[in-house]
This record gives sequence, structure tokens and C-alpha cells, in this order.
Amino acid sequence: MRYIILGFLALVSSIVYAQKVQVLDKNTGKSVNDVTIFNDDYTISLTSDDTGFVNVSQFKENEIIVFSHLSYAVKRIKKSQLKRQKFIVYLTKESEQLDEIVLSLFKKDAKAKRIAEQVAVLSAKDIQKVSPQTSADLLATIPGIKVQKSQFGGGSPVIRGMESNRVLLVVDGVRMNNAIYRKGHLQNSITVTPNMLDKTEVVFGPSSVIYGSDALGGVIHYYTKTPKLSEEGEVRSQLFSRFSTVNHEITTNVSAELRFSNWASFTSISYSDFGDLKAGKSRNHGFEDWGKVFYYSENVNGNYAANPTQNSDPNLLRNTGYNQTDVLQKFYIPLSKKTDLKVNLQYSTSSDIPRFDRLAELTDITDTSSLKFAEWNYGPQSRFLASSQLLFNPNKNWIENGAITLAYQNIKESRIQRKFNSLDRSYREEAVDVFSINGDFSVPLTQDKTRNLSYGFEFSYNDVTSNSYGKTLNIVNSEINGFSNDFKVQSRYPDGGSSYMSSAAYLDYRQDLGRKSTLNSGIRFTKTHLEANWIDQTFIQLPNTNLVADNSAVTATLGYVYRPNINWQITSVLSSGFRSPNIDDVGRVREKSGNVTVPNILVAPEFAYNAEIGIQKYFNDRKFKIGGNFYYTLLDNYIQRDFVFNADGSKKQVEFDGEFGNAVSNQNKETAYIWGYTLNYLGKLSNQWNTSGFITYTKGRTYDTEEPMSSIPPLFGQFQINYKKEKIELGADFRFNSKKDIADFNITEGIDNHDLTPVVNANATEDVDKFYGSPSWMTLGLNGTYTVNDTFSVQARLDNIFDEHYLEFASGVAAPGRNLSVAFTANF
Repeated sequence: MRYIILGFLALVSSIVYAQKVQVLDKNTGKSVNDVTIFNDDYTISLTSDDTGFVNVSQFKENEIIVFSHLSYAVKRIKKSQLKRQKFIVYLTKESEQLDEIVLSLFKKDAKAKRIAEQVAVLSAKDIQKVSPQTSADLLATIPGIKVQKSQFGGGSPVIRGMESNRVLLVVDGVRMNNAIYRKGHLQNSITVTPNMLDKTEVVFGPSSVIYGSDALGGVIHYYTKTPKLSEEGEVRSQLFSRFSTVNHEITTNVSAELRFSNWASFTSISYSDFGDLKAGKSRNHGFEDWGKVFYYSENVNGNYAANPTQNSDPNLLRNTGYNQTDVLQKFYIPLSKKTDLKVNLQYSTSSDIPRFDRLAELTDITDTSSLKFAEWNYGPQSRFLASSQLLFNPNKNWIENGAITLAYQNIKESRIQRKFNSLDRSYREEAVDVFSINGDFSVPLTQDKTRNLSYGFEFSYNDVTSNSYGKTLNIVNSEINGFSNDFKVQSRYPDGGSSYMSSAAYLDYRQDLGRKSTLNSGIRFTKTHLEANWIDQTFIQLPNTNLVADNSAVTATLGYVYRPNINWQITSVLSSGFRSPNIDDVGRVREKSGNVTVPNILVAPEFAYNAEIGIQKYFNDRKFKIGGNFYYTLLDNYIQRDFVFNADGSKKQVEFDGEFGNAVSNQNKETAYIWGYTLNYLGKLSNQWNTSGFITYTKGRTYDTEEPMSSIPPLFGQFQINYKKEKIELGADFRFNSKKDIADFNITEGIDNHDLTPVVNANATEDVDKFYGSPSWMTLGLNGTYTVNDTFSVQARLDNIFDEHYLEFASGVAAPGRNLSVAFTANF
């Protein structure tokens, strides 16, 4: 009898213990304490302990249990379902309600309904659905963002008419922008592969208060995947593989996640091999030969060809293929209950990337065989990041939580050029070492967290080295047999070395003025210090070979969110931003289309003053919304590339790689404006159907010279509809771009690549009469995913169904033609 009683007590004890539920953070796997647990009648109310546990034995089996915490979305679950979840409840900082999305862009998690700025978020699920070949292709799907490409191995995002060094790229809290981010087009956005991303957040408009210099158009923040903790100890792995027909792309990604109670690790390796791109055949724009490649250079992979080679398929864009490898290693280590450590290692490298638009450049636009360059490649582009981030939650009066991020980056890039009818090959190599430390802290000023203060500091130091040299090829029996001579080459940046240092401090204050409104405000002080030293004066002579420049600025923002009722939200923002000249602004030397950019050591900062209004209207129990954001930005002292003149008023001529061209330089002008809007909608039509769409319009002109601003895309947009039921997901998307007249191109800078638009009058003396501008286009695509089981899923996309030929605005390479991609994912 004694054993029976003991057994019965043990059984009762195990049942009671089995009803202890642990509440965990879905993003980290850490326990969440002080969670309120109650039923709908409020007859039972409990709180999770310091380890996240709570005993739910008081609740009935068919009763709904509500888990509520101020920092998380509310979770409702039937008690009978807890056993299937192993008595673990995950709380997330996202919910299905459109206004409950939590953003990290402002360095402090905040719900979207409290933020006045226009923002956009792509979750891991969104990224998987889009299945982009590169992160540049991913950005092109975000409402309001246009992406330019000079070669397939690139992608330069444009936000509100701002591009390159006027848009700030950030990865895991670390600035990617460095001292040689240029004005024009960049390819750095592709060095973070989409397969490693957990989410991507974008804030539109000047964001210099939180992020400092460069964020005139906005901020793009990549968040890579982070491992989670587990009390049980788990090993999870994933295999992803995709094939695309349009360029015979093969991408393979393998990842492994180790989850333990006191540490976690995530490892990801991705390799992509892209062949030459096939452009669309259907030329509804009416220009039959525009964009076709009739001749190309075979001087790749060590080959030598004295003359251009005729292309057997003009729609096949030779010299667009490349490959890229990306590696991510992350460690997550909880040092104590209130302190965590994240260690982040990233490495990206590529093969040589052919610069397609330069390899297609003609010396005579009427002769398709008159290629100028036999070789024009970006050398292997590499990016290395090592960072450690200390997260702590002391819950003190002056700091509730904070993060200190220490990072080192090494960026290497190079350019290799040789012209036809010449054996002289030039090399220009750059390396940038970036050291940075960020401190970001926040504290609620009231217990209900309706008033929040964030503050922080940032320090970064860029060390730039620039090397250049020339080699003359030795040709034996039509093959390269080493080199016969060395010669001098003008370096791209100061050959004596250069540095760029930035230090800043900021304050950000957010307060709910009541249940219906929120006030956002912030102020930042930034100081920059630049040094550059030129040694070789063979080609470019400067009045001063040693430059020291100090600049500083105070920027501020004021935002207001008004919610008159549950279905309306109105926002307004007044903000300022600035961009301090970097090494590229003051010291770059390069040639394009007969113009040679030369250093200008007198360039000063440019400023932006922005006003915007946003309106959102919700329908159908907040499952559907329409909205619009309207803005006006005034640029003061803006930087634009323009001609350099001699004392007699004639254009100055300088030598570059054996030829003379017009000297141009970055120069401060007076004022310019950019205004525009994005209209969008998003929501559920039913439990199975959802839809989204947007239209973006931008216009920009200079007040002083009355010419169009560069990088202003024409009207563009996208509409999607999706269906999901059980294991099947289906979708369709429609994308369009309107025409941009040649009169709306900025001819002076050349950034808009007006000379790559269709030729309508080759004999015209003025470019505005010679070229057509950017033709309009539209495409249709389909996609589908089938989830076989919890382990396997298959995805297919058919893009550009009608095989349209088109170029994105200002691009030097055509967009992909009809493309079928098939992807396979396995989770173990």
C-alpha cells in the first residue's frame, strides 16, 4: 500500500510539473520573466518567474490562455495545445496586425505605430518568397526603392532620388559606408547575400540623427540570422539550392545552428555561380537593335583576342557572369541574466566582375564593332567584418538596456583596364580598414514606457590605401606570355594614403502625448576629420598635395504621429541631414566617356532639409490598409560633378591612360529640390488571399542651374496578389516603369547614363537631341511554393513571362529576360 501511495503521489507530481510552461523569446530563445498569464474571464492571473516558468494547472483543458508582456505581442493559445508545443510558449515582437510590426532601425525596438518616418520591412519569410539572386534584387522589391545596375554583379539602390554615398547601408548595426563610397553607382549592396538575412529594414528620408553622415535619402539595414538558445540542446541545419535559366545561375547555401542553454552558434556558407545573362527578345519599345550585343571582347580569364568578336546571339549579354562566396559565423553567449554577447564574423568575396557597360562602350556609336575596351573588370571584391556586441539590461534609472558594438572591417576592390589596339594593362587597387565603436542606450522615463529616451555615441576611423601600376602584355602566338614592360599609372585615390574619422553623439526622445498621438524628436552632433596625401604628380598637378579638412554639423528631427481613431494614422516629419565629403569626393581620379574626374580639395559638406506627411487608412478590422507618403527635400550646398575651366574660360584637359579628356570634379553648388510620393496598399482579402502594391513618383531639379537632378527615376510601381492554403502558396506580380524623357536626364554629371538610351539622331550635336531617354516597360511574373512536409519544400518562379527587353533607369545592362528559377529547401 505504501508503494501504491508513493507511486500515486509521484504521478500527481509529474502531472503538475508537466503543466509548468516556460515562456521564451522567439528571437533569442532566452526566458521571459514577468509575463502576465490569464484567461478571458480574468478569474486566473499568474506571472512567470525569473526563469520564465509558470504553472498553468489551474486552467481548464479547453480554456484559452493569454500571455501578455509589455515588450511583446499578445499570445493566445488553448491549454490543450501546450502539450504539442512541449509546454514551451514563444513570444515574438511581431504580430499579424499591421501596426504591431516592431522595428529595430532606430536602435531601439519600437512599434511601427509610434514612428513618424516612412519605413519598410522584409521578414525572413518575405525574403524566402522573393528568392532574389542578390541582395540588390531583394531591395528592388521594396516599395519606393529603385535599383540601378552597371553590370550584373552589382546593384545601386536609389531612395527618394538619392543614391550611392547619399544612402546609408548598415549590417547588424555596423555602417557599411566607408571613405571611398562614391557619388554615382555602387555595387556594395550585393556583398551581403540574401540567404543569410533574417530581415531587412528601410527608413526613408534623412536619418542623420540616429546614423550620422550619408543618410540623406535613407537607411537600409541588413540583419543577418542569429542563433537561439535552447535548454534541451539542439542541432539544426538547412540546405538551399536554386537554379535559374536566364543566366544558368546555381546557388547553394548550407547552414548549421547549434543551440544550447549557455551558448549558441550559427554557421552559413553560400556560393553562387552566375553565367552570362540573357536579355528579353520582345522589344515593345520599338528599338530593334537597342541593347543587343553584336560584338564582345574575349579577353577574359587570361585569354587574348586582338579584335572584338562577333556575337552569335545578340540577346546574350557576354561578359556579365561571375561567382561569389559568402560566409557567416555568429556566436550568441549569455554572460549573465542581464548581459549577452554576440560575436559576428562575415566574409564575402567574388571572382573578377566584368564591367559590362564599359566593355560595351563604343568609340563610334554608329559602328557596333568599335569597342573601346578589351578589358574592364572589377577585381575580386572582398568584404570582411568582425564585430562583437555586448547587450545588457541593467534596468537602472539612467539606462534600462543598451548595446556596445565594436567592429573591424576590411574592404578590398580593384579595377583592371586595357583598351583594344593596346597591350598596356592598368591596375588600380584599393583597400580600406575601418575601425568603429558604437554605444546605443535607452531608458523609459515612465513606468508605462510612454516616454522613452535613447542616446548614444559613434566613432569610426577609415584608413585608405591606393595602389596603381601598369603592365605591358607580351604576346606570343596570340597568347599572353607574361609582361614585357612596366609603366606608371595614375592612382584612383591619394597614393600617399588617406584617412577619414568621424565621431558623434545623439539624443532621441519619444513620448506618447496621449492614447492618440506620439511625438518623436532627436538631435545629433557629428564631427569629421579628413587627411589625404598625394605623392606622384606625373599626371595630375595639385596646388596642395597635403589636405587636412575638418567639418561638423548639428542635425535634428521632429516627428508627430496622430491616430484619431483605430482606423486612421497621420504622420508628419521635419528633419535635417548632412553628408561630409569623404576621400572619394575630394581625391578620386577616373575616366568615363571622355571626361576625367580630378581631385577637388575644397569640397564642403552638403545638407538636406526634409518635410513629409504620411496617411494610412485601415479597413476590415485592420487587416487591410492603404497609405501614402509625400515629401519635399531641399538640398543646400549640394555636391555635383561639373567641368573644370581654365582662366580663359576653356575646358581644362588632362591626361588619363594615354589619352586626354575634359577635366571634371566634384563641386559644391547652391540649392536643389527633390519631391515625390509613394502610394501603397497592403492587406488580406480573405484567409487565403492577400495583396499588396505601390506606386512611386520622384522629381528633382536644381534651383541655381535649373537642370534635372541625377538619379531621379521615372514613375514606377508593383502590384502583387497571393494565395495560400495548407501546403500550397501561389502568387503573381506585375511591375511597371514609365518613360523618362531625355530632357529630364542630368547630362552634365553623366550618372544617369543618358548615352546608353536609344539613339534617335546619331548626327545631332546636342545629347538631348541625339538620345531618346528611358523607354517605358512592364513585366508579369508568377511564383509558387509547395511544402512537402516540415523538412522539405520546393519553390518555383517564372519572371518576365512575356520576355520583355528593358533596362532599369540609368542602368548599363539589360534586365533579365524570361526566367524560370527552381529552388529546393531542406531543414534537418
